[in-house]
Amino acid sequence: MKKIVFVMVAIAVITGGGIWWWKTVNDKKVSKKNNNETNYQAERSSVKQNNENIKNSNQNTSEINITNTNTTTNNSNSNNGNTSNQEKEIAKFSTKIYTKESERQNNIAITCKTLSSKKVEPGETFSFCNTVGKATTAKGYQEADIYVNGKKKKGLGGGNCQVSTTLYNAVLKVQGLEVVERHQHSNHVPYIQDGKDAAVAYGSYDFKFKNNTEKTIKIVMENTTQNVTAKIYS
Repeated sequence: MKKIVFVMVAIAVITGGGIWWWKTVNDKKVSKKNNNETNYQAERSSVKQNNENIKNSNQNTSEINITNTNTTTNNSNSNNGNTSNQEKEIAKFSTKIYTKESERQNNIAITCKTLSSKKVEPGETFSFCNTVGKATTAKGYQEADIYVNGKKKKGLGGGNCQVSTTLYNAVLKVQGLEVVERHQHSNHVPYIQDGKDAAVAYGSYDFKFKNNTEKTIKIVMENTTQNVTAKIYS
């Protein structure tokens, strides 16, 4: 009887242990499977996020490139506001400003601005003095060096003769522009060789030329602290 009880207890222990071992192994397999699925989902999510980041990065780069391209194009289309695309430069002449005197620089700038974009029609005669007018303080002119009877002195509009001289030499380069009036200084001027100057004094000396061409011409005057430049367009 005792042997039978012992055998039954042993069978129960063995059976229970087997069941426990099977459950433990199975739980580990399930846990491993779940972990693998979780890692796989996380990996897929990470790859998807990286793809989205790359896509967004490409879109942003494309937008930046487009913006830069447009900016460059706009800059390349900038034109000189004094002339149109149909006008052609036919003459140009420059003289060097020999002094840094602020009053003279001021006067040159005012006169260049007054003359710039002035048009002369076919058959029309251009007058420097009539176009510029009398130099007055109301116009902003200041006293600078001028020559009177061969002597240097201060006077309103000092520097205008350099502007008229520069324009005169540009006019000489254009066939069909006839110099009607031009006066030479009584003494040497430092910005041009002798015989190439054009003295002006409102009410006394003028510089005039006639447009004998068949086209309208336009005068463009430019000035810096170093130079005065006259350009003629047609």
